Amino acid sequence: MKISIASGKGGTGKTTLSTNLASYLSQNLEVVLTDLDVEEPNSGLFFSGEIVHKEDKFKMIPEWIEDKCDACGICQNACKFNAVLQFGNFISVLPELCHSCYACSELCPTDALPMITKKMGELTHKKMGNLSLIESRLTIGEEQAVPLIKQTNIYVKKYLSSAKIHIFDSPPGTSCPVIEATKHVNFVILITEPTPFGLHDLKLAVDTMREMKKDFGVVINRFGIGNDEVINYCINNGIEIIAKFPNDRRVAELYSKGELLYLQIPEFAHELEKVKNYIYDLIEEFE
Repeated sequence: MKISIASGKGGTGKTTLSTNLASYLSQNLEVVLTDLDVEEPNSGLFFSGEIVHKEDKFKMIPEWIEDKCDACGICQNACKFNAVLQFGNFISVLPELCHSCYACSELCPTDALPMITKKMGELTHKKMGNLSLIESRLTIGEEQAVPLIKQTNIYVKKYLSSAKIHIFDSPPGTSCPVIEATKHVNFVILITEPTPFGLHDLKLAVDTMREMKKDFGVVINRFGIGNDEVINYCINNGIEIIAKFPNDRRVAELYSKGELLYLQIPEFAHELEKVKNYIYDLIEEFE
């Protein structure tokens, strides 16, 4: 069972739910938690485990060899991302814009643009009992998160596919990184907050999941603030509300210390049990 925790906006509680849910489920099952918010991963702040593997991650970019180039201009015309630009007889390669599609390199008639490796980030694999944590971190200055998210998913599939439950802490928003982080999962939990801003971005996330034909449900965080518009929207659109985590100052205090919430806040643990039972029902359906 592969489950993504996603949202239309940042700061709604994706990491809070991901880390607590993964730890809670790992009491009885083998669980993998993968932090795919590679621009700012922080799931690792809540766990101290043994690092069993660490590796650099690379993407392929073209390198211009001036002596081989005849300045034909094919490379610039082939690149749809403006990563290869021609200025007279000079070819400029912009690695941050390159999508590693190989078009310029493959179409170059003189082999003047061979593909070379460029580090884009690193992956860390920690182990804590039944829980495995995979965290990838994008190198500062890198523009694209999608290639690192894709390689992280490949690592998880290759080495950790036997785990009963996979939880993916997704990036915020509804852009390309979220698509890459959720396209392979069985179910998406959209976490939101009961505010006008939360409702606005929840609608964007719902539209995205429906466009992707993904099964999803909603969890409301900070329940008790704002208004009932999120609840009414879910009811009117046939969206199941899985749980409602209460607005509680203790949550912010424990989170800021890197501590798990369900161990110290009974109300949080009660709602987390609802999410667990919902996931168990999903597992039975898929089996």
